[in-house]
Amino acid sequence: MKLTIIGSGYVGLTTGTCFAEVGHDVLCVDNNEKKVETLLRGEIPIYEPGLAELVKKNVAAGRLNFTTSTPEGVDHGDVVFIAVPTPPNPDGSVDLKYIEKVAREIAPAIKEYKVVVDKSTVPVKTGEKVAETIHRYAPDAEFDVVSNPEFLREGSAVADLMEPDRIVFGSNSDRASALMKKIYEPFAAPLLVTDINSAELIKHAANSFLALKISYINAVSAICEASNADVELVAQGIGMDERIGRSFLNAGLGYGGSCFPKDIAAFIAISDQLGVPFDLLKEVERINKNQLDRFIQKIRETLWVLEEKKLAVWGLSFKPNTDDVRCSVAVELVEKLVAEGAEVVAYDPKAMGTFQDLPISEHENVTLAESPEAAAQGAEAIIVATEWPEFANADFMGIKDSLVAPLIFDGRNLLDPATMQGMGYNYHGIGRGREEEASET
Repeated sequence: MKLTIIGSGYVGLTTGTCFAEVGHDVLCVDNNEKKVETLLRGEIPIYEPGLAELVKKNVAAGRLNFTTSTPEGVDHGDVVFIAVPTPPNPDGSVDLKYIEKVAREIAPAIKEYKVVVDKSTVPVKTGEKVAETIHRYAPDAEFDVVSNPEFLREGSAVADLMEPDRIVFGSNSDRASALMKKIYEPFAAPLLVTDINSAELIKHAANSFLALKISYINAVSAICEASNADVELVAQGIGMDERIGRSFLNAGLGYGGSCFPKDIAAFIAISDQLGVPFDLLKEVERINKNQLDRFIQKIRETLWVLEEKKLAVWGLSFKPNTDDVRCSVAVELVEKLVAEGAEVVAYDPKAMGTFQDLPISEHENVTLAESPEAAAQGAEAIIVATEWPEFANADFMGIKDSLVAPLIFDGRNLLDPATMQGMGYNYHGIGRGREEEASET
């Protein structure tokens, strides 16, 4: 099928590339001319495992192309996907100006029947607004609007698209539904077809529930610390219940990234606007915010005064296998430590380039190291802020002598407390009450 993706950011580029990989003829539209030139060379501006190889392969095969022209894109595709940013407003609601702009640009370019698909994460009833906008600017245009939420996880987005656990789209048209089913025929996955409003709610509801699980186990971790229990064992016991499951029950510094904070805030704003306040999610946000403060208090209680203390921060991306530092809790940690006068030496396997685009990277008390070991040289403590696998395999025996004291604050429970204590480290995790007491006695 001939498909067009308007917006070649993280979601648009990955979606378009995977559509091309299964044989569709895909044209991606982006208003950034330099980005388009880069993509036409088979290069990508982001780090996502496996994506660069697929882009290069499908550009070379002629199944994946790029342009800056929206009319060209609309003319190309039988189905036109909108995958532009939906940033948050200051009050947490979603800024839909890019969606509206694309709808206005699409309208006059429609010369024959098109299916216009909202792929961006949008509030419920956005599909109605897109349809109204296209009708306003092209009263005679023949089209249908569909909602097709994405469920991509950064770091495993290619696998999530090629082998999805479910495909959801909302449509009020049999004609549009038939085309959507044809697009997804190559993907062997359960298919749920709903009305448009239900599909739009599914994405926000799903992400909010996952954030709720994270905040729940983080709240439990505080109880574990107070009662001398181990949150990892508690999570294991909870997760063995098939009604609950073990995923997203990992205590740590809290959720971050470009999706969860934005989507939870948006769902709260949506529910308020609809007159059905979602107070549970407001508590989820509060717990998440307090989790980092609790962790810093743990560091403060051990080191007493943070001013002029050199601290090695391992990890800057919001999660492993990505270079994304948007709303990264690791970055917020660096900012808070520096605000107290600490000297931070940071290392991340992939995100140091994107980190350098942030204002905090220019602070005089922030430097970047070439390796985890180099970051730890002369530091008062190691702080694990992102759970990159290579951090678990670091040479801790060699590192120990380079530290002022063998002290580790594990914000992701990446390391085994008993192993670290056996090597002579004073280990502090999240909710690891028994190990923390043992390390202090």
